Amino acid sequence: MDDDRHREGLAPRRSRRIYLLPNAFTTAALFCGFYAIVQAMNGRFEVAAIAIFVAMVLDSLDGRVARMTNTQSAFGEQYDSLSDMVSFGAAPALIMYEWSLRGLGKWGWLAAFIYVAGAALRLARFNTNIGVVDKRFFQGLPSPAAAALVVGLVWIVTDLRQTRWITASGADLAWASFVLTVYAGITMVSNAPFYSFKDINLKKSVPFIFVIGIVLLFVLVSSDPPVVLFSLFLLYGMSGYVLWLWRWRRGGTPPWQETAGAEAADEGDRRDATITCEGHDFLRLATGHLSAVTGVLKGQLKVKGDKTKALALSSLIDVPTPR
Repeated sequence: MDDDRHREGLAPRRSRRIYLLPNAFTTAALFCGFYAIVQAMNGRFEVAAIAIFVAMVLDSLDGRVARMTNTQSAFGEQYDSLSDMVSFGAAPALIMYEWSLRGLGKWGWLAAFIYVAGAALRLARFNTNIGVVDKRFFQGLPSPAAAALVVGLVWIVTDLRQTRWITASGADLAWASFVLTVYAGITMVSNAPFYSFKDINLKKSVPFIFVIGIVLLFVLVSSDPPVVLFSLFLLYGMSGYVLWLWRWRRGGTPPWQETAGAEAADEGDRRDATITCEGHDFLRLATGHLSAVTGVLKGQLKVKGDKTKALALSSLIDVPTPR
């Protein structure tokens, strides 16, 4: 059928089928986000916070399952982003608003909106930056981590109130919630680099001590999940700015002058390397009297960017030397 359409000059029909396994994880994460909203509306904030953390686990699995089973698709990518917007954008903002920010009136819902807008912009930028930015680092705080930061405060305070460690309620911590929510929203759209853990090879053998470390981590989390998880994500939420300042102190670009690679890419600048030269050197290169490799190494061809990519490009512009 597609061959007949091709002979007639028509585009082949797109398959309407989708992969079940990875999209089932995405649907489960979406359900957790919706369930968290419903529970927050019913005043069950601890359950709502736990549902967001469950959504985080499911969200971390869908992509890995798709890659392991070779079931990646453009539909899955878009569906995952929409699910993330609900589970890690709208749901945490509504939970925080119902739990604490409502008493601030206009300032409360403005803080919640800043978070939602930050999550939407963060997800949109992530989708357009694939293949452009360094995969070892996220550009801005990931939306699941931002959600954990926001609902983690709800969970830890609710849990400590039940154990009578503290007596403060969400309304008593309204301005602290305001600061944390705005911080999470702004950090999501910042250029601060946050380690992505994507360069960790799970198929590589490791010393036995790493297995013991994983066991200890599970024991630590299970000992007091709200306190441990909120503390971990609070440290992670500040790590990007620490790394940003550390790079600047080592001679990098100041944070307030740094621009994201993806912003340059949106303007059409996706070049890994730029080669410039004088007019006479270009003529020598064009007539074969100058080798591109020799010109790069001697500085006659000036390279801005990745020299390795520039040398690889030289094979495309070298002209045989005339005899």
